[in-house]
Amino acid sequence: MPGIDAVIFDWGGTLTRWHDVHFHAESLALAQAVVNADHDLEVSRVRLHDAGATIWGRSRDHQLSATVDDLFTEAGLEHDPELLSAYYEFWDPHTATDPEVGPLFEALRADGIKVGVLSNTIWPRSFHEGIFERDGVLHLIDGDVYTSEIPWTKPSPKAFAAAMDAVGVSDPGRCVYVGDRLFDDIWGAQNSGMRAIHIPLSAIPSEQVGHTEGVPDAVVHQLAHIPAVVKGWN
Repeated sequence: MPGIDAVIFDWGGTLTRWHDVHFHAESLALAQAVVNADHDLEVSRVRLHDAGATIWGRSRDHQLSATVDDLFTEAGLEHDPELLSAYYEFWDPHTATDPEVGPLFEALRADGIKVGVLSNTIWPRSFHEGIFERDGVLHLIDGDVYTSEIPWTKPSPKAFAAAMDAVGVSDPGRCVYVGDRLFDDIWGAQNSGMRAIHIPLSAIPSEQVGHTEGVPDAVVHQLAHIPAVVKGWN
């Protein structure tokens, strides 16, 4: 088996701990940004909630990406981006980087292994980079891809190829992907030619489970255990 040049990570549920999210409250926070509506806030909330289900369904079934703007378009609503602060503030408590991430990234880089991030997200790059900078790990990331910036989502091989390009590696056999989802992350990475490490700590909702569950090459219950797994493969 070839050695490892790069380890690429999922974000939510992997570099952050899994949190159950109150999606009624999320869509209500989103609705604060609606403008020029001829109905009350609850109508906007319901339409945005339904639009979210549609957009994430396209990601799951067709690997089509979307942005926050697309969410409002799907809901048939106008919005003012300057009014999205309530939405991002809603998510802020769920974005804390796992304390093990910094030492993990440092250990991988000390071994000459590049560190990447590939996240299925509708959020802009600036929001994700702000989180990593806030938590002191942005400088340890060699390349990052957010699907809001590309046409595809995981598990499309094109999304994984974009992440490889971002970290500057070309052989998927020399890459490892780490994630919490057996469809998007494990099956997707392996279908792209990578090895895959599963972190089985997330309670994935049934509607987010895809058509296939991959069998990981390794399973860890702590991020701190990943360098030892990678050293074994090297």
